[in-house]
Amino acid sequence: MFVKTDDRVQLYYQTAGDPANPALLLSNSLGTRWQMWQPQIDALTKYFYVISYDSRGHGESDKPAGPYSLTRLGQDALCVLGALGIKKAHFCGISMGGLTGLWLAVYAPERFLKIVVANTAAKIGTKEGWQSRAAAVREQGLAELATSAPQRWFTPGFIRKHAALVEQLTDTLAEQDKEGYAACCDALAEADLRADLSRIQLPLLVIAGSADPVTTVADAEAIVQACPSASLVSLKASHISNLEQPAAFNRALSQFLRA
Repeated sequence: MFVKTDDRVQLYYQTAGDPANPALLLSNSLGTRWQMWQPQIDALTKYFYVISYDSRGHGESDKPAGPYSLTRLGQDALCVLGALGIKKAHFCGISMGGLTGLWLAVYAPERFLKIVVANTAAKIGTKEGWQSRAAAVREQGLAELATSAPQRWFTPGFIRKHAALVEQLTDTLAEQDKEGYAACCDALAEADLRADLSRIQLPLLVIAGSADPVTTVADAEAIVQACPSASLVSLKASHISNLEQPAAFNRALSQFLRA
């Protein structure tokens, strides 16, 4: 299914569960697709009306020329809810999707009940690092980046034990549209919500991976320290913790949202 945003970009989305249940919107990480949430969809549809979507530039969603912005990514999430007639929802996002969740908590709190952000930071990486990655992807494509991605995404033990899943995710990254990916890098280069965290009043859960080299436990702790409504859960995982520790992730998510 598709929804058209206010700038006429089509976003692909999927729904699962009973629309009479509380809505839960899931937002993917950079270089992945909505399918990354399958363990959460399987576990949570008994309690929630689960909506997952491909962020702009990804999967079956449109890939307009960049640069994109964090504001645009946040507005896209609101457009998905609007198309479904949902006035208030829960939200869970990971990495880039988590940063989108922080933006929503600051700028659109009236649309949400509770927000969960995983493996993210109020400022992810450096402006120069993202600009360099965007330039390299526009010139060379994503094949080389996909080769090195598992080392950032998962712990070595998980990579050995779950080779098929890791290969599936790296293939997904390699097949992404290079302009869409690079345009999201442009958004991450400029995104910085560190000065805004104290404005968040919504109940906020921050999930960190103890072995995450991209967005560290210290990054998660900084969010919690700055945001009076936030709490922290740390999982034994690297950057894509919802896939590396699905049972623990689902337990933390469900307990927080259903409390």
